[in-house]
Amino acid sequence: MPSSQRARAQASAITPGRQAPDTEAAPTDRVLALFGGHRLSPAQRRIAQYMVDHLTEAAFLSITDLADRVGVSQPSVTRFASSLGFSGFPALREALQPIALSSVAGPPDTREEIRRNELQAAIDAEIENLESLRRTLADPNQVLNLGRELARSIPLTVLGLRISVSLAEYFAYAARRIHPDVRVVTRGGSVAYDALLQSREAGGTWVVAFAMPRHANETLAAMQAARSTGLRVALITDLTLGALVDEADVTLTAGTGSRLVFDSYSAPGVLSAAVLQAMADADPERTQVRLEGYEQVADQHNFFIGD
Repeated sequence: MPSSQRARAQASAITPGRQAPDTEAAPTDRVLALFGGHRLSPAQRRIAQYMVDHLTEAAFLSITDLADRVGVSQPSVTRFASSLGFSGFPALREALQPIALSSVAGPPDTREEIRRNELQAAIDAEIENLESLRRTLADPNQVLNLGRELARSIPLTVLGLRISVSLAEYFAYAARRIHPDVRVVTRGGSVAYDALLQSREAGGTWVVAFAMPRHANETLAAMQAARSTGLRVALITDLTLGALVDEADVTLTAGTGSRLVFDSYSAPGVLSAAVLQAMADADPERTQVRLEGYEQVADQHNFFIGD
């Protein structure tokens, strides 16, 4: 049975999803149709009931959040999706999302009436950022090619300073599950230079750099230092022009939300996950072995709350 992360690795964004149930039926009936004819364990019935009762929420949760809400383990969610005939939880979620959206969609002329406050306006702006990213990824070749390059870079260094630390640490944390040597740099100056030099001397060829606004001069300096050591730089940012872009070998862009007091990073987060998916796709055998090993260790040490 595939682990939760293996299921995610197999469910690539370019993999066609299953066809949704009859779109003429009521949303609840369409969800129930996904579960019909399958023998479910008590834990799986709890997951199914939660999805029926909280459809508009459950269809957009991560596997971690869904497991937490229901009170089961992540592998239980994966086994539930597999028992329904899906390749993994992402494929099940993909089937649920149009059903969830149909349950709340109103006619176009009512949408403006719903947008009544700044929080909703901020979310609308994030949706626009995601739509723009979706259009960009209509041709996935740049991301797939970069994923192959990053997968071959051993070690792989991830750079993120100041506000970009959270994105860099997320990327590094996930990348370690599928890559044998990932190093994260979250401090600038001589500390960054030393880490970059050591990575190059150890055989690394690439750095993944995150640069979100306000863009720090020390990020530019670190990228220049990386280039000076012979490392190539893949930049994930909101910029399409400027000094940071000029220092990068590859630039992937995604807009940030700026309607609230602090920026939000829905689109950069999705873009980061897409690059991770491309890395996993680049070496599926290594990905499978590493994720299986991680799951075995996690189970042995009870890292997660069980059923």
